[in-house]
Amino acid sequence: MTDPDRRGAAENLQDRPTGELVQQMSELVSRLVREEIGLAQAELREKGKRAGLGAGLFGGGSLVGLYGLGAVVTALVLLLAEAMEPWLAALIVGVVLLAIAGVLALVAKRQLSRAAPPVPQEAVQSVKQDVQTVKERARR
Repeated sequence: MTDPDRRGAAENLQDRPTGELVQQMSELVSRLVREEIGLAQAELREKGKRAGLGAGLFGGGSLVGLYGLGAVVTALVLLLAEAMEPWLAALIVGVVLLAIAGVLALVAKRQLSRAAPPVPQEAVQSVKQDVQTVKERARR
C-alpha cells in the first residue's frame, strides 16, 4: 500500500462510527480465530497420519521379529535334533527375518519422531504473530 492509500484508509476509518468499527473488528477477530483453528486441525491431522504410519510399521516390524525369533528357536531345536544342515537353513532364515524387523523398527521410529510432539507448531507460531500484530496496531 502506498502512503496516499494509507491516509485515505485512515481518514475513512475516522469518519466511521465507533460501534461499526468495533463490530468490524469483532468479525475480523472471529474469522481469524476460525482460520487459526482450521490450520491447527490440518496440522494435527497430518501429524496423526504420520503417527499412524509409524505405529503400523512398528507393529509390522514386531510381527516379523516374532517370526524371526520362532525361526531361531526352530533352528536351535533342529540343531540339537539333527546337528547339521536343517538347522543352518532355519538359522539363516531367522537372521534374515530379524534384520528385516530391525529395518522396519528404524523406519517406524523415524516416522514416530516426525509426528512428535503432537502440538500444531505452525498454528501456534501464526497465533503468536497475530497477537504481536494486534498489540502493535493497538499501540498506534
